[in-house]
Amino acid sequence: MLCIAQKEPRPADNSAIIKTEMRNVMYHFSDNITAHIAWLEGDLTPTVPGKIPVFDDDRSFMISIRSAEIAVSSESLANVLNEHVFAANDAPLKGISIEPQKDTIKVKGKLHSKGDVPFETDGTIEATSEGEIRIHTQKVRAAHLPVKGIMDLLGIKISDLINTKKLQGVRAEGDDLILNPEIFPPPKIQGKITSIRMEGNMIVQVYGTARPGAENRANAGENYMSYRGAQLRFGKLTMNDTDLVLLDMDPKDPFDFQLSHYKDQLVAGYSKTTPSFGLRVYMRDWNKLKNAQAYKTAPAPRKR
Repeated sequence: MLCIAQKEPRPADNSAIIKTEMRNVMYHFSDNITAHIAWLEGDLTPTVPGKIPVFDDDRSFMISIRSAEIAVSSESLANVLNEHVFAANDAPLKGISIEPQKDTIKVKGKLHSKGDVPFETDGTIEATSEGEIRIHTQKVRAAHLPVKGIMDLLGIKISDLINTKKLQGVRAEGDDLILNPEIFPPPKIQGKITSIRMEGNMIVQVYGTARPGAENRANAGENYMSYRGAQLRFGKLTMNDTDLVLLDMDPKDPFDFQLSHYKDQLVAGYSKTTPSFGLRVYMRDWNKLKNAQAYKTAPAPRKR
């Protein structure tokens, strides 16, 4: 759900708001794009006013984040850029890879708009005052030759080389690339990033100012996603005054969740109804279920 943001959550109709909490969730936007949500608190609202959010339709709802810590691997971020932002045939960049290096970040790729000239940049990554991600370029190599000094001498900026006017979720400003939530697949994310740090190959984004205490967590000590209030539809069930918690059957590791395959995870688990008709759904991790399915469908070894 993820993961990069640019502005404060916009006000929503209170009657349509579903309070949302997540703890220790490995959230799959797609097969190639994953984010680790250490914690998240916010609201789930319909993208179309008056409509009910539908769990089976990731474009029917958005998440407005108040507080969160979300980590995205450099590989997942590169997949977002290659598969979504610069996927069009006439996109200015192609074949992007991202490599964190201590306090800097290296970006490689091809200047497609300049005849697929290979390039690589070294720079820094930080949160802007507007809550977006800024990748600031300090060094540039094109066709394996250093060119940043020549660009400075001629007054040429990165924004002069990369036309981002037709792109969603990314723009060039001087020697910077600015990223916002539109680059990620749905469900749409709104929120304001207040800090960014790198841990190994992970880019960790913090929303809000502080991690909520355990006393404020709906299911302290468990890996889960909870939804409370308003209406929510999932499968054939529609809940009024929603009280739904999806729980990890194996909390020893993160709750591995794939929205597009949540029904498979649902079938592999079990559910309980609370006295107030809330629903607690215990789900199998997607990566374990996927591995189990692959094992079942694999051909039997030949007898010797």
